[in-house]
Amino acid sequence: MRIKSSVLSEKCGGIWSELTERLNKIKNLTYKDIVGYFYEPRDASSLGIIRFFLGLLMSIDVFEERGGSEIDLRWGNPQDCHFPLFPSLEPLSYPLMCWLYGVMWLGAVCIMLGFKFRIGVFMFGIPYWYIHLMDKTYWNNHSYLYGIVTILLMGSSANHSFSIDSVIDKSIRNQPVPYWNYFILKYQFFMLYFLAGLKKSGAEWLEGYSLIRLGEHWVFFPFRIIFSVEQIDYLVIHWFGFLLDLTVGFWMLLEFSRPIALFFCSMFHLMNSRLFSIGMFPYVCLATLPLFCKENWPRTFWSSIVDRFQSNVANESFKKKREKTERKKIYSHPIKLKENLVVACLFFHMGLQVFLPYSHFITKGYNTWTEGLYGYSWDMMVHSWNSVLVVVKVVDNESGQEHFLDPNAWSLKNRWNYYADMSLQYAQCIKKNLNEGIKENNEEIVIPDISKNISIYIDVWCSLNGRFQQRMYDPNYDLLRAKWSPFEPVEWLMPLMIEYNNFREQIPEIIEHVHSWNNESNVIFVADFPGMYLENFIEEDFHNVSLTVLRGEVVYEMEDYVAKQSLGMKLSAGESVSVLEGYTHKIHTVSADPSCYMYTFSQRPIENDDGDDKDMKTYSPFPLIEDISARNAAFLRMIDLIWNATTHILFDYPLTKNGIVKPDI
Repeated sequence: MRIKSSVLSEKCGGIWSELTERLNKIKNLTYKDIVGYFYEPRDASSLGIIRFFLGLLMSIDVFEERGGSEIDLRWGNPQDCHFPLFPSLEPLSYPLMCWLYGVMWLGAVCIMLGFKFRIGVFMFGIPYWYIHLMDKTYWNNHSYLYGIVTILLMGSSANHSFSIDSVIDKSIRNQPVPYWNYFILKYQFFMLYFLAGLKKSGAEWLEGYSLIRLGEHWVFFPFRIIFSVEQIDYLVIHWFGFLLDLTVGFWMLLEFSRPIALFFCSMFHLMNSRLFSIGMFPYVCLATLPLFCKENWPRTFWSSIVDRFQSNVANESFKKKREKTERKKIYSHPIKLKENLVVACLFFHMGLQVFLPYSHFITKGYNTWTEGLYGYSWDMMVHSWNSVLVVVKVVDNESGQEHFLDPNAWSLKNRWNYYADMSLQYAQCIKKNLNEGIKENNEEIVIPDISKNISIYIDVWCSLNGRFQQRMYDPNYDLLRAKWSPFEPVEWLMPLMIEYNNFREQIPEIIEHVHSWNNESNVIFVADFPGMYLENFIEEDFHNVSLTVLRGEVVYEMEDYVAKQSLGMKLSAGESVSVLEGYTHKIHTVSADPSCYMYTFSQRPIENDDGDDKDMKTYSPFPLIEDISARNAAFLRMIDLIWNATTHILFDYPLTKNGIVKPDI
C-alpha cells in the first residue's frame, strides 16, 4: 500500500509540476511567441484522416439533412414559404437548385479524396451556406457546426496526407502543416462540448424537465437493472450529460485522462445516434475525436506495425525517416505579415464563437420563450416543444369573412410556430400566395373569393419543457401590420407562465394516475390568460372527455344547436364537466389570474399495419450499416433529380417533381 501511495503521489506531483510549468510559460508569452506557436510544423497524417472522414460524412449529409433526396419537395414549388435569415435571399429556380446540390456533393467528395482540395472546399462551402441561410426552419446546432468547419478547412493544409493531391504534387506529400490547422478545429469542437455544458447549467436541464421518459429507450437497458426510468432521466441523461459536456473537453486535452475520456465520449455519441434523429452529427464528432490526440498518432501506429513485421534494417530506416520528419518541428524563420493576419483571424473567430451563443441581448427580435434561433446557441436538447393546436385565420377586411388555413400549407416544417420572426415571414408568404393566386401543375386552384385587403392572425398553443399548453402569441394581433425589428422585443409575444412551474412536479403524478384507468386514457394540461378563450372541437375518435379546472375560474360555453343558443357554465378550481365529442365548445377565462385546467379523455387506438419491423430496427446498434439500403435509395434519387434538371436545361425535357402541396382553405 505504501508503494502504491508513493506512486500515486509521484504521478499527481508530476501532473501538478507540468501544469505549473505550462502556466509559467503562458505568463511569459509574447505575441511573437503565440504566432510562432501557431505556426509550429506538425505531422499532417492525423489531419488527413480527419479530412477524409469529414468529407465522407458530408457527402452523405448532402442527400440526407441538406435535402438532396427531396430537392423537388423543398424547392420544387415556387409558392412554398421559405424563411431566410436575410430578406434579400431568394431561392434559385428549381433546376439550378438541383445543380447547386450536385456541386455541393462533388465538393464533399473532393474534400474526402483530397483532390483539388481548396476548390472542393469552396464547391461544398458556398452552396452549403447559401442553402443554410435560405431557410431557418432547418437550422440545427450541428448544421451550423458543419458550415463553420468548412470555413476553417478553407485555409488549412489538410491535403498534405492521405490525399490524391499529395500523390500528384510531391512537394506537399507528407509535409508538416502549421499547428493552427489542428488548434482551431480542436478549439471549435472543445467549445461544442463546453458551451453545450454551460447551456445545460440552467434549471430547466438540471431539474430534469428537458427530456422526459427517454430512459425507456433500449440503449439504457443496462441502467434499468439499477435505476428506474425516472432516475435514468434525471441522473444519467440530465446530470451525467451536463457533467460530460462541461468537462470532457478538458479531460481529452490532458494526456493521462485522454483514453478514458475518449471512451466515454465515443459511447455518448453512439448512444445519441440511436436516441435522436440527428443525421451525421454523432459520426462527425466521432471522426474528430483524434483532434485531441497527438498529431503523429497514425505514423506511430504504423511504426508499431513496422516494428513487429519488418526486418531490423527496414525498421532502422523507417525510424530515421520519422526522426527526420520530427526534427522539422522547429519554428525559426521570421514572422511574415500573412502569418500575423492569419493569427489575428484565428483570435477573431475564437472570440466570435464565445460571443454569438450569448448575443441574444442584442438580437431581441429573434427571442421568444427561449433566447435566439436554434442553431448557433449550442442549447442542444435543453428545450423540448410540444404543440397541440395551431390556428391560422385569414380575415377579409372588406367582406368581414373569416377563413382558416391549414397551418402546414406551403411549409414542410412547423418550426415557424415557435419563432416570431418566422411567423411573420409565414404571414407575408400567405398574403403573397393569396394575392397572386394558387396554382398546381399549371392549373389554378379554386379558393374562396378573398380581397387583397386582408389580415392574418395566428394562435399557437404549445408546451415548453413539460409546462401547461398555453398560447404563444396574441391571437388578436394582425401579423401583416406587425412592428418587428431584430433589435426590439417581439410585441405580440405572450409571456411564458413561469409562475406555474411548480405544477410540473404534479403533472407526472396526474398523468400516471390517468394512465392507470385503462390503456386508452390520456390527459392534456392547458393554461390561458384572463379575458381570453379557447375554442376547441372534440373529434369523434375521443370519448369520455372531461374538463377539470385546476386553478382560476372559467366559463364553459357549449352551443345548443337545437335551441340555437349558447349555454354557459361557470367552473371553479376542483370542478369538472363532461364534454361532448363531435361538437365545438369555448372555455373563457374569467378569473383575474390565468386559469389552469385539464382534459382527460380516452382515444380509440389507431390500427397499425406496419408490423414489428420498426421495433426490430430500433434495436439495431449499427445505424450506418442498417440504413445503407435507404441511403443508397436517397442518393440515387438525388442523382435522378439532378440528371432530370440537367436534361431539362440542356434539352428542354419535362421536369418530374412531386413537391406541390395543395393548401386546405
